[in-house]
Amino acid sequence: MSVQFIICLNKQGIVRLLRWFVKLDTSEHATHQEYIQHVFKVVSQRDHRHQSNFIEFSEHTKLVHKRYAGLYFIMGVDKGDEELIYLSQIHLFVEVLDSFFGNVCELDILFNFYKAYMVMDEMFVAGEIQSTSKQQLLERIGELDKLN
Repeated sequence: MSVQFIICLNKQGIVRLLRWFVKLDTSEHATHQEYIQHVFKVVSQRDHRHQSNFIEFSEHTKLVHKRYAGLYFIMGVDKGDEELIYLSQIHLFVEVLDSFFGNVCELDILFNFYKAYMVMDEMFVAGEIQSTSKQQLLERIGELDKLN
């Protein structure tokens, strides 16, 4: 069970958060930017009300995504993994950001990206899920935030 990447994009396809956990397979895409643009194109063209949040993306990758307001949260996961686990992790990530920032928006992530990465790093280490407890995450993040 492994996350290959986590991307947060706005409606225009501009990257707000990005974390790679594996080396990109460059057989189809020459650069990371082209890969991200392809992911955005695939996700943004879907009807989020009538289509699932899971996309068979490539030979080894499935996309799990969820749109919250103006942001797309996308995870690239191994094809054999259970999608619902990752969908719940996306939701947990947004809930923790909401609690931490107080109703998070794109500007919070833009101007406090290091705090959003701090949350991400508490939840995922080397592409593996580390924590699923919102309360525990908020306590640890609160302690880390006090160090600043």
